[in-house]
Parts: sequence; C-alpha cells; structure tokens
Amino acid sequence: MKIKRKSALLMAVALAFTLAACNSQSQQNKTNSTKTNTIKTNNNMTTTTASKTIHLTRADFLKKVANFEENPEKWVYLGDKPAIIDFYADWCGPCKMIAPILEELADEYDGQIYIYKVDTEAEQQLAAEFGIRSIPSLLFVPMGEAPQMAQGALPKDAFKQAIEEVLLKNS
Repeated sequence: MKIKRKSALLMAVALAFTLAACNSQSQQNKTNSTKTNTIKTNNNMTTTTASKTIHLTRADFLKKVANFEENPEKWVYLGDKPAIIDFYADWCGPCKMIAPILEELADEYDGQIYIYKVDTEAEQQLAAEFGIRSIPSLLFVPMGEAPQMAQGALPKDAFKQAIEEVLLKNS
C-alpha cells in the first residue's frame, strides 16, 4: 500500500538519525532563542531577516493546528496547508543543526506548507501531551491524514523527500 510505504520510508529515515536526537531530560544547558537569522553579505555587513518558521504556543497550537481538547478521540487538522511541527529546545545541538534547514525549507516551500516550531522548554505541557521525550521530534502533518512523528536531526534531502512524498504527495 502506498501510504504504508511512505510511512515506512519516513520511519526508516527517522530511525537512521535517532542517534542524533537530544534526550530532553539529560541536558541542562539552556540559552535564549532568537526568531531572526543573521546573514553576512559580501561587504562584511550583517543583516537580520525575519524567520519564516512560525513559533507556536499551546494556545496557538489549539487554534492553528489541532484542538485536541475539543476532539480528544480524533485528529482534526485545522490548517489549510500541510505542516511540519518541530518540537525543539534552544540548548539542543541537533535542534540547532536543523534550524537553518527548516528556515531554508520554509523559504523554498513558502505558500505550500507551514513549518511550525514548539519550544519544549516554554511549552512543557504541550510537549508532554505529545509524549515528546527526545528532541528534535518532528510531526509531519499531511492534509486529510493522520500525522507522522519522526525523531532526530534529519538531513535536508530527507526533509525534502518527506515534504514531496508525504506532505505534498508528489511521488
């Protein structure tokens, strides 16, 4: 079945990179997050650009993604485009590795998908409700189907493959 193959593909890619995931309970270093990107230009000037990823609180999640309080028995996605939800923490090395990849993908797939970010330190209740024990954890949310969770730092080509095949159905 096509869906099982895609799900198996996503899970295989995720398992390959699970070793790169951070265990949220074993890390104690924390730093402040930024919602901007710094870019060096050819003349050594730096410029700051706004982030294309969307940071979510629990309240935002319930309004934009899924109100699991109203629908605890069934996943009902509220978005109008497929999404990736990155559960991360600022102190997590693998999370920092994929952050620029997610920004690039948000730019490349602008208008086609949403890329949301949930800070597990600030949104501990939401992280617990999704059973997040290792970060980064990524929830791939296709339209009209159940979401799929992957753990670990995925390379850009794996993200692109998942976006094309699982979210946009371009296989």
